[in-house]
Amino acid sequence: MLPPPKDGHARTRMSDTEVSDNHEQPTDAAAPAASPSETAAESTLGESAALAPELLTLRGHLEALLLSIDRPLAAEKAARALGLVPEDKPEEKPEPAATSETDAPVEESPAKKRASARRSAVIESAERIIEQLVASLNEAYETTGRSFRIERVAGGLRVMTQPAFAPTLARFHKDRQQTRLSKAGVETLAIIAYRQPITRAELESIRGVSCGEVLKSLLDRRLVGIKGRAEELGRPLLYGTTKQFLDHFGLASTADLPSPEELRASL
Repeated sequence: MLPPPKDGHARTRMSDTEVSDNHEQPTDAAAPAASPSETAAESTLGESAALAPELLTLRGHLEALLLSIDRPLAAEKAARALGLVPEDKPEEKPEPAATSETDAPVEESPAKKRASARRSAVIESAERIIEQLVASLNEAYETTGRSFRIERVAGGLRVMTQPAFAPTLARFHKDRQQTRLSKAGVETLAIIAYRQPITRAELESIRGVSCGEVLKSLLDRRLVGIKGRAEELGRPLLYGTTKQFLDHFGLASTADLPSPEELRASL
C-alpha cells in the first residue's frame, strides 16, 4: 500500500462551509492610493512576519479564493486573481517571413526579451507575496486553534483539515469507503508511482499477472495517465501518475513519496 506523506499528515479536504473568522483589519484609516498590482507585486517586502497594510485585505481575498474551490490553486493563478499580476495583453502576430533551409532560427528582439524578463520578475515577486499571505493565514489558524490550514498539494494551494480530525471525518464519510481501491489497484498504482514512466509489459513483468483491467480502473479514476510512448519496438504506451494522484494522497510532488528505506522501516 501507499503510505501517508513523509510528514505523517493524512489530511482530508475541508468543506466549503468552514470559514475562518479570524480576519484582521488594516490599521491605517486611509487606503493606499495605488492599486494592489502596483504597490504589492512590485514592492520589496522584508522577511518580517508582519504584513504591509495593503496586504491585509489581500489576505482575506486569498482565503476566500481557496475556500471557494475544491482543487489545488496554483500560486500564479491566485496572484492573477488578486491583481498582483497584470493580465496578458494580446500581441499582434507578425507577418510570416520567407524562409529557406539555410535560414537561421528567428530570435526574439532585445525589447521583447526585456519585457519577458520584467514579467517573470513580477510573477516571481507576486508568488513570494502569496507565500507570505499563506504563512500569515496559517499562523492565524494555529493561534486560534482552527481545524484546518493551507497546504501545498499537487503543485498548488489547498485548504486541508488537520490530521487530528481524520477519525471524525472518516466516520462521517464512511459511505465513501465503498469506492476505495482494491489491493491489486493499490499494488499497481504503487509500482507506477515509483517506476514511472512505465509500460504495461514492464508493469505486468513486475506483478507477474495481467494488469489490463486494473490499469483501466486507474485510468478511469484519473490516478494514472498516458505520458507518451516508449522508444522501442512497437512504441508501447507509457503510464505515470497524475495531479489527481498527488491530490488524493496529499503530496506536493512525487518527490514526497516515501523512500524504500522509509517503507522498510514502517513494515
